Amino acid sequence: MTPEQRSAYAHLLVNYCVSLQPGERLFVSSTTLAAPLIAEIRKAVLLAGGHLEYSLSVADEGAAMREMASAEQFAYLPTLYRTAINEFEAYLNVRAPFSLREDSPAPDLMAARRAALAPVLKTYFERTADRRLKRSLCVYPCPALAEEAGMSLEEYTRFVAKATKIDQPDPQAAWLEVRRRQQAVVDHLNSCTTFRYVNAKSDITFTTNGRTWINSDGQTNMPSGEVYTSPEETSVNGYIYFDYPAIRNGKTVQGVTLTVEEGEIIKWEAEAGQEVLDETFAIPGTRRFGEAAIGTNYTIDRFSKNILFDEKIGGTVHMAIGQSYAQAGGKNESTVHWDMIADMKNGGIIYADGREIYRDGRFAINLWP
Repeated sequence: MTPEQRSAYAHLLVNYCVSLQPGERLFVSSTTLAAPLIAEIRKAVLLAGGHLEYSLSVADEGAAMREMASAEQFAYLPTLYRTAINEFEAYLNVRAPFSLREDSPAPDLMAARRAALAPVLKTYFERTADRRLKRSLCVYPCPALAEEAGMSLEEYTRFVAKATKIDQPDPQAAWLEVRRRQQAVVDHLNSCTTFRYVNAKSDITFTTNGRTWINSDGQTNMPSGEVYTSPEETSVNGYIYFDYPAIRNGKTVQGVTLTVEEGEIIKWEAEAGQEVLDETFAIPGTRRFGEAAIGTNYTIDRFSKNILFDEKIGGTVHMAIGQSYAQAGGKNESTVHWDMIADMKNGGIIYADGREIYRDGRFAINLWP
């Protein structure tokens, strides 16, 4: 990433994504690989009149924890992280992993970690729902992410720059235009209450009484480009097939079909990775959907094995099992929020209150100004 792109990225993250105001505190979590971007974020925070604190993981930290940490140590949550989630005004999670192919911790360690995280995650979802905690997730191009996406680091950097619009003269203006266009879609979706996703291998319905469709315009994820809601928990019925690989804790699950009755996932099948599904659906809250969404970012033109990008691909829908979004009116609680993606570009249709509003990966022209 060029110095100019890093500066533009930092400016976008600080001034648009979390809209940092004078006196506000920003916490950034990342790794030392993202240090060049953190340096630019520091400058942007100073110019905004705010305060920056950060935590940067180092290489082999995960391996040391897996090999040497007790369950008590694995469950320990750093003081700065807990304080930031409970008290700070803004949070950036800059993903820049050293590796995506590390072994998973032992089940007892994972269970201890989930138990310790549960109250903090509850606070996180509550404070991000009403923007008391302004947050954004993003990535900094690094070899592990590029390799996972099947690209060179140079190619992956261009991919990130295009998706985040920092390759444009005024990235913030470009995201404001995304907001304007998507708002017409959201306004229509919020006037309806019954939805149906249909393609060659899926036919699933849900309702949204008392729920809100949200315009994801880059202020909670960067990149963004989706509209999403939390369906009524007991309203989901039917079956859905997820074409794209679903990745959890570094493990890939391929060809997932979920069958749902009155909101409960009663059957789950995978063409590969069945054991990951079995483990996940044993976790409380995972057998209901916390999100239903439609990807609208057509500049993300390939699968990169990174859900932050992949769930936004224009011409797809995704649904997440587990934790709902309080800002959308969702009530399901879980330590898991796992997005799975279905292609809609070849024959996919979305119905809203019985009327076709979307076909072959595109909204009807009157909904997409």
